[in-house]
Amino acid sequence: MSVERKQVLVFRALPEDLLARIAAQHEVVVADPRRPEQQGRFRDALATAQGLIGSSVKLGAAELAGAGRLEVISSISVGVDNYDLALLKRRGIRLCHTPGVLTETTADTVFALVMACSRRLVELSSLVREGRWTRHIGEELFGWDVHGKTLGILGFGRIGQAVARRAALGFGMPVLYHDPFEVALPELVGRARRANLDEVLSSADIVACTLPLTGETRGLMDQRAFAAMKPGAVFVNGSRGAIVQEAALLAALDSGHLRAAGLDVFAVEPLPPDSPLRCHPKVTALPHVGSATHETRRAMAELATHNLLRALAGERPAAAFDLSGIAD
Repeated sequence: MSVERKQVLVFRALPEDLLARIAAQHEVVVADPRRPEQQGRFRDALATAQGLIGSSVKLGAAELAGAGRLEVISSISVGVDNYDLALLKRRGIRLCHTPGVLTETTADTVFALVMACSRRLVELSSLVREGRWTRHIGEELFGWDVHGKTLGILGFGRIGQAVARRAALGFGMPVLYHDPFEVALPELVGRARRANLDEVLSSADIVACTLPLTGETRGLMDQRAFAAMKPGAVFVNGSRGAIVQEAALLAALDSGHLRAAGLDVFAVEPLPPDSPLRCHPKVTALPHVGSATHETRRAMAELATHNLLRALAGERPAAAFDLSGIAD
């Protein structure tokens, strides 16, 4: 039995073989609205699109107002904060995403920031690159040990758990985590413990954020939260920039209360040229590369393509986001 050919809008580049796989079954338009010359084509295609696949574009009520035929959005991401979930639920639009395949890679990035901040790797690498390494370094450039330090993790989903395994099993770090749910991991028995937010913040030498962005987590790391952290602690964010009130983070760094921060995400991305976080001496900043390896981005695109095709065929996708608990 032949499958009905539908209209698909691809709004972020896909590998050629995956694009061909979609085009073999459906009519495809490729248009990235982040590129000014493609915005008109994107708007035109959106009006008739039954399926969307892509990422890193906000699709809320205004953007989807003219998408009256839309059936499914297949996001090449695990996070879904670019989408108006209540709207999708009301309109019966299925949302798919790509959890699981990026867990280990993102955890690698988070732990790389832990290491880079503690051992001052970017700062010291610049010393060599810029020809300023003219003698053996003194104590003013020493870093701090990671092994044996207490790691606090905010959010203990797949990525938080993967970070905890690296910390506890690889570096002998006691782990405290804050999460609504107790998580039983046999390999971390006696090594990781659930605690309330204040205990995690006040007890951890390094706090890593792996939370999803929700109404409850938006702005969670504010002046009070940073003040609650241990003096001289390090803060790392590998989740979503809007969880952090950046002015409060800067104040904690400038006052000396926090030793350093490692950030892969920001409230506004790309980071504006005038942002004080860009060149702050205590900040190690990355351009949102948590999952950015060849292998993982390929796996994400494959899963998103699989999700899209199954959903358009009326079948159950491998990874549909559960909208049932979203308030209308």
